[in-house]
Amino acid sequence: MIKYLEKTGRTMEEAIAAALAELGLSEEEISVEVLERAKSGFLGIGAQPAVIRVSYEVPDEPAPAKKEVPAPKKAEEKKAEPKKAEKKAAPAPKKPEEKKAEPKKAEKKAVPADEDAEFAAVRGFISGLMERMGVEAEIEIARRDNGGINVKLSGSGMGAIIGRRGETLDAIQHLTNYVVNRDSDKHMHISVDAENYRAKREESLTKLAEKMAEKAIKYKRSMALEPMNSYERHVIHTALQNYEGVTTSSTGVEPNRRVVVSYVRPEPSDNKPQSREWA
Repeated sequence: MIKYLEKTGRTMEEAIAAALAELGLSEEEISVEVLERAKSGFLGIGAQPAVIRVSYEVPDEPAPAKKEVPAPKKAEEKKAEPKKAEKKAAPAPKKPEEKKAEPKKAEKKAVPADEDAEFAAVRGFISGLMERMGVEAEIEIARRDNGGINVKLSGSGMGAIIGRRGETLDAIQHLTNYVVNRDSDKHMHISVDAENYRAKREESLTKLAEKMAEKAIKYKRSMALEPMNSYERHVIHTALQNYEGVTTSSTGVEPNRRVVVSYVRPEPSDNKPQSREWA
């Protein structure tokens, strides 16, 4: 019986060698038909492998021997007596099902009676968001002098609320401003803080700004800070707006926009040496 095997290789010799290795035969025991010749292409582009078909002969398998079918047994003269039906035990009376205890619903914290509609809207949204995030937080709301609202969060899970460099806290503040101001005629700014993070961040950013300004003056060159959001860039600009010897600007595209602290050369003074007239 003739069988066939197709193989590929970078060259025809490599394909034949692969076929011989798989079949365990020698070249005298096979016939080779070239289906596609190998192409090297130009600089490796468009290269194609060689494809061959190998035919080889294998001995015919012997026909399987027929199995003898055993003769049918004679029917037994005596039939087995039918078994008597066993009496089934009466089922035990079912016990009345016990009522499953219903899971307790999370108790909502009472809203102060003297809160106005704006405070209630802010508290309702943030408390619902904290519940969805699985964080228990104390919510303190106060009105600012400019008409905005300050929200302070405190509790044990504030790390997840603040996030990396305050990114999660900024997202919560953005969502709160969007939801509360969505159906309102007037827009009010809502600042959301957790564990006094923003005040601490402002302090560290101010120190960073002054440090970069000193470097810019010392080396007389511009110093670029790491990418920051608009709030953090505003803190840097404010900290250096009256700093002598430097100026600040923003460059780049969000989210990689950053502040550049540039050195400003002092203007030449007008106190030139006066010439003296000799008599």
